[in-house]
Amino acid sequence: MEFTLFILRWIHFLAGITWIGILYYFNFVQTPFFAETEAPVRIGAIQKLVPRALWWFRWGAMVTFLAGILMYIMRMSEMGAGLFYSSSYGVTITVGGLIGTIMFLNVWLVIWPNQQIVIASTNQVASGGQALPAAAGAARRAALTSRTNTVFSIPMLFYMGAASHYSAMVGSMGPWGSHGYFWFIVIVILGAFEANALIGTQGVAKQPLDSVKGALWFGFLLTGILFLLTLGLT
Repeated sequence: MEFTLFILRWIHFLAGITWIGILYYFNFVQTPFFAETEAPVRIGAIQKLVPRALWWFRWGAMVTFLAGILMYIMRMSEMGAGLFYSSSYGVTITVGGLIGTIMFLNVWLVIWPNQQIVIASTNQVASGGQALPAAAGAARRAALTSRTNTVFSIPMLFYMGAASHYSAMVGSMGPWGSHGYFWFIVIVILGAFEANALIGTQGVAKQPLDSVKGALWFGFLLTGILFLLTLGLT
């Protein structure tokens, strides 16, 4: 059991570094570059660079998610559900895992499908055709969801680290069911961010998340709010 958990954690780390590293590349490097570069350069990058980056991005997310789910199930089975969900480890890893799951679903159900539309449209334009009508909206939706994942990544990594390295974060706790308010508030907060990604403005109006600085500020703010909520469980 211990060796299996170690191997899964190793795989989880490798895949997670790949996934989050490319997420940060997209948001901190590629997006600002595309905003400043000329159309021919941007078209060439979307045709040749972006598909390769997206392959590693989405499959890094998949492997990270699957390895994480297996570890989660094994640890819960080892400790027993009652003890697991009333322990500091169980609470923090569940918060981190919940955020990571939302991020994984964003990759496969929102970012990747919309990026496929953008790539197809770019290829069509490069061949002398017209851009796909849905391309602008798809690019906007993918970008906003990617920014949301950047926000989520900050508390996700905080809670993943706290699970193993800050056990004092949650002290003596009562039964799982006695903390329903905590999980309700967490879900509402995360749901508000996710709703903005899924149904937020499709127009040209700027949002705070459109800037790297805005995404980082929201990420640290969200981490602080969730941290204070978690401390309230003690």
